[in-house]
Amino acid sequence: MPDPIRIRMGGYAPPTSGFSRALKRIGDRLADEFGERVEVKYVWNIMEFGYRAEDILWLVENGLLTLGYQSSSYLTDRVPDLGVVDLPFLFASAQSARAAMDGALGDVLARGIEERTNFRILGWFENGFRHISNRIRPVRAPADLAGLRMRVLPSKVQARTFELLGAVPMPMDLTQAIALITAGDIDAQENPLSNTVTYGVHKFHRFHTLSNHFYISRPIFLHRTAFESWPADLQRAMRSAIADAVAFQRELHVEEEEQARQAIAAQGCEIVELTAADHDAFAAAVAPLLREARQIFGPALLDLMAGHVA
Repeated sequence: MPDPIRIRMGGYAPPTSGFSRALKRIGDRLADEFGERVEVKYVWNIMEFGYRAEDILWLVENGLLTLGYQSSSYLTDRVPDLGVVDLPFLFASAQSARAAMDGALGDVLARGIEERTNFRILGWFENGFRHISNRIRPVRAPADLAGLRMRVLPSKVQARTFELLGAVPMPMDLTQAIALITAGDIDAQENPLSNTVTYGVHKFHRFHTLSNHFYISRPIFLHRTAFESWPADLQRAMRSAIADAVAFQRELHVEEEEQARQAIAAQGCEIVELTAADHDAFAAAVAPLLREARQIFGPALLDLMAGHVA
């Protein structure tokens, strides 16, 4: 009998997280269908082995891992068009964002990634809407962000967003951010509530604002050389398993956000919910960036969002 096809899946979250559970769901389906033809193993959190969160990219691209996920913002230096989904206040709801990423927009962005990398993109996990937390004061208006040193994802669009909002954006990897937040060397960060709790940020940040300022997806990428060497039936099965896992992970994300909100409240933190007028003030502050977007990204890419944007 030939040696099994080895499939190594990795991420940067605990095994109990929705992302890790979704990876396990993929692996279980493949193991059930192919038995001894495949050997599936997992590295739930590469940060526990001394890697940075961003290292998942080169680990997969070079074949040390077969499959991983990472927020799309980490790839904007290599695939500038991905910055279009970093634009603030872009989607009105998770449903509209999912429809865009599962449709023509997601297809174009996936092809753009594949043209510049050794990845095969087979779906988009939901990192979801992001919110602001900080250790200094409640944030109800852009003026409350003035001067706050704020970790953002490594994206020029995201950095520009928080410059317009008055903060001092500090793009950096998650691993570095956690260390600086713990030490009190940066004041603020932005993340889904579930990430804020998963990485323990709510133990250091008292103030949380439900700003919904970005919606971020995490592409699921495979080492393309390995994937294309597989027999056709395994390729088809992987595509099907990932489609199922995406739906599963998105459902879990909704649950995780509510559980995280409860954990933040239980920690004694303050949670600010923005009124419609508050939200409009934030949107107005970043309007220059949105006006520039057509020139930055071109009308064809932005037109793919028609019917999905807020």
